[in-house]
Amino acid sequence: MTTCQVLPDGYREYYSVDLQKDKKTALKVNLFAAALTVITGLPMHLAYPIWHLFDMSAGFTAYLVRMVVFILSIFAYVCLHELTHAAVMKHYGAKSVRFGFTGLYAYAGSLEDYFGKCPYIRIALAPVIVWGIILLIPTFFVRGPWLWVIFFLQITNISGAAGDIYVAAKFSRFPADILVKDTGVDMTVYSCEGRAADEL
Repeated sequence: MTTCQVLPDGYREYYSVDLQKDKKTALKVNLFAAALTVITGLPMHLAYPIWHLFDMSAGFTAYLVRMVVFILSIFAYVCLHELTHAAVMKHYGAKSVRFGFTGLYAYAGSLEDYFGKCPYIRIALAPVIVWGIILLIPTFFVRGPWLWVIFFLQITNISGAAGDIYVAAKFSRFPADILVKDTGVDMTVYSCEGRAADEL
């Protein structure tokens, strides 16, 4: 099943998570994000030290322009990340997608739709894969201080997808028939197979 708006007969709640309320899971995701930052950023730093980002040899104006572009590009990436989730949701038949910001993170979700297992995993992983490839391409051509602008966007892409990767990995072990409702702030998984939610 790809996407539906009505939960089929026989389905019951199998698992749910709200990263705003589930402090234990939120901690796991944040530690995972920190680990991804180190794993991604350290090799980049060893290959081309981070202090090149702050190089002012071309003058203060060039430095200021670079910093402004750097900051704006981070905000732009966050928006593009959520738009990528939304585009894949729509591709798989979502009737509506809503966007928001909790104060901790931005989100794209739906109040109406239930996504099948494979479509939902693709929805979750689409931004980190798509933008990972897009951001990789300019690293072969950009040199000098601007290279770290690209590097930082890639680090943001990978570490910022910690929650998506965590969910995709966890849900991949669930029964094949699961349906996922993701409102953007919480996720509820339904199934007519396997163990009930209170048995997990």
